Amino acid sequence: MTDYRSRYERWLASDAVDEATKAELRAIAEDEKEIEDRFYKDLEFGTGGLRGILDAGTNRMNVYTVRRATQGLANYLLMKDPQAKEKGVAIAYDSRHQSDVFALETAAVFNGNGIKAYVFESLRPTPELSFAVRTLGCKGGIVITASHNPSKYNGYKAYWEDGCQVPPPMDEEIIQEVEKVDLFDGVRVMPRREAEEAGLFVSIGEELDGQYIDVVKSQLLDPEMVRAHAADLTVVYTPLHGTGNRLVRRALAECGFTNVHVVPEQEEPDGDFPTVPYPNPEDVRAFGPAIALGEQVGADILIATDPDADRVGIMVKTDTGYQHFTGNMTGVLLSSYILEARKKTGHLPADGFLVKTIVTTEMIRALTDAYGVELKEVLTGFKYIGQQILEAEKAGRGTYLFGFEESFGYLSGTYARDKDAVSASLLICEMAAVYKAKNQTLLDALHELYETYGYYRETLVSFTFEGIEGIAKMNSLMDELRKHPQASYGGLKVLECKDYADGLDGLPPSNVLRFTLENNSWFCARPSGTEPKIKFYFGVKGESQAGAEAAVKRLQDDVTKTIK
Repeated sequence: MTDYRSRYERWLASDAVDEATKAELRAIAEDEKEIEDRFYKDLEFGTGGLRGILDAGTNRMNVYTVRRATQGLANYLLMKDPQAKEKGVAIAYDSRHQSDVFALETAAVFNGNGIKAYVFESLRPTPELSFAVRTLGCKGGIVITASHNPSKYNGYKAYWEDGCQVPPPMDEEIIQEVEKVDLFDGVRVMPRREAEEAGLFVSIGEELDGQYIDVVKSQLLDPEMVRAHAADLTVVYTPLHGTGNRLVRRALAECGFTNVHVVPEQEEPDGDFPTVPYPNPEDVRAFGPAIALGEQVGADILIATDPDADRVGIMVKTDTGYQHFTGNMTGVLLSSYILEARKKTGHLPADGFLVKTIVTTEMIRALTDAYGVELKEVLTGFKYIGQQILEAEKAGRGTYLFGFEESFGYLSGTYARDKDAVSASLLICEMAAVYKAKNQTLLDALHELYETYGYYRETLVSFTFEGIEGIAKMNSLMDELRKHPQASYGGLKVLECKDYADGLDGLPPSNVLRFTLENNSWFCARPSGTEPKIKFYFGVKGESQAGAEAAVKRLQDDVTKTIK
């Protein structure tokens, strides 16, 4: 009998497993492949937490795997800080299926270990969780979300006391604690009523919302211009059935953006995400209903936030319709706007710095060089950007100005330590209103930057590998790239190959390869930390828009052909 079979049968035999779960498992009794996939391993508590398909099984998201992860994290908190019980943790959740259930289960385990839990009364954006951890002085935090994944997924992100997702080596230490916990016998829980009576379960919400919105509004760079021109900007907004609706609209309204139209069929939270194939603003298909509404009301800009409202995407009105901006395009625009606004008002500090990830556009380097500010580069994952803020604070030097990653994540300010689509939506609208007052669109502003710094183009291709065989294929593919790289790709000579597996450039070890090519071009291979796929990132610089687009396509096609 294989190990996955013994695990399956243990679930069926255990008194700790509820009858509904057992019925679900009995229904797959004749599907050996399904049993194998659900039980061949434990759902890994990775560097950011859990993420998986919603089902019964050790390799799935369910109340049992959530409890086990929480028990391991509780053990770690208590081991690290005797005051963790009183400091407590903050817990938030999004609109996905069972998010509210998992949030309460998480609180029950923390409470069972004597740790106070501050639980949001209803769904909230991920960045507000980061803010709450810092504001309440918690030892850590949890948000139940699978971000922009399809509806069959849910997840569990773990945060530390600075409001940042747990960094290395702490993440590995937590993983070790989780692995020590027996799924059924090693978990302590406390019923909610008992926890409330003991002062261990505390409901939070409206007061934190007000404090959070106040700091979001404080990120405005030109309040006078906003007051004068906010109402002139026509905005279509969609929360994509997620958590952003109430707070994005509140932030915009309180800053004078009154001409905001919300996509009605995507306004209400819905874990099925029925109007989109993929609830991700990186995917232009998610904007379908927003485009229709935008054309109807003559919107200048369309804005979409992902289900947990930490990522934001935009489309901008042009003479031929609406153009979808990549995360790199929006990030460069925001960086330029922030730097120029600070320079004009005399608030560009000599020790100012921006942060980008190693797979984010190189155009930002030309921009920071022009303004004389430092650019710091980190691994993929916003926690590494948050870590740079913390290190600057500890060192007592360095002023954080802005950080972003190509995957539509942006943060202005240090009130939170994760990407914030609420704040970014407000800054994008400020920027759009200021440019509109000059009779310019954001596309006009972007082309001015291209003319100044060069025509940069980036793209991303993903290869998905499901199941046990998929893991082997991903490992084999990365090994092949490591051991047998080509001399050139897309007609561009390889100048350098960086392997971050053992740590490089002062960064933690990571399974990432980055190829630097001639003509300011590059590509990067990185297995996803949250999905069964390898992502390939490509970047080029051209003499013209058409030249850059042709060059990035040649590079992408050549690497893709090699992989296939």
